[in-house]
Amino acid sequence: MNEQNNNIIRSSFWSNLFGTSSGAMDLRNTLLAIPIFKGLSGREISLITNIMHERNYLSGEYIFYQGDPGIGMYIIREGTVEIKRVFENKETLSLALLNKGDFFGELALIDGEKRSASGIAVEDTKVAVIFKPDLDEFVEKFPKTGTKILQGLNQVIIARLRKLNEDLISLHIKLKTKSEDVYGT
Repeated sequence: MNEQNNNIIRSSFWSNLFGTSSGAMDLRNTLLAIPIFKGLSGREISLITNIMHERNYLSGEYIFYQGDPGIGMYIIREGTVEIKRVFENKETLSLALLNKGDFFGELALIDGEKRSASGIAVEDTKVAVIFKPDLDEFVEKFPKTGTKILQGLNQVIIARLRKLNEDLISLHIKLKTKSEDVYGT
């Protein structure tokens, strides 16, 4: 895959469209900066932090592998994470480089399907994790707050899908223009 296509992938689904990187040191402020949790009250944020887990990864350690079951969403507290995809022909494509305040793996909170790429700590990294079973139990226990979170997840997915569609249309136009230039059609 050429660099142009690589950039298009980076700028759509995997990129940080939400500007969530923040210097906030505490988890509460980090969560409030993430669109999924923006509409929650202080009390609701406190309830969410109670079901979150902290994990530490060394540089080069896999957070998850492509093909693993999706079990949770990760929020980078410190460090850097690379998202990589390996194709059947063993070609590797770096999809994103994520930093403090960024989040990834949110689709796992909805469907629990297999991971479409791997997440690797580029440097020593600390993440907060919400596991799907914990969120499912939370939604059952606190349905109003759970509904707000699920609406936030929907907004994130919709924003990423719209950006992906824009990038696809842009790529189509560029390829069509390039084809017309080459073939004179």
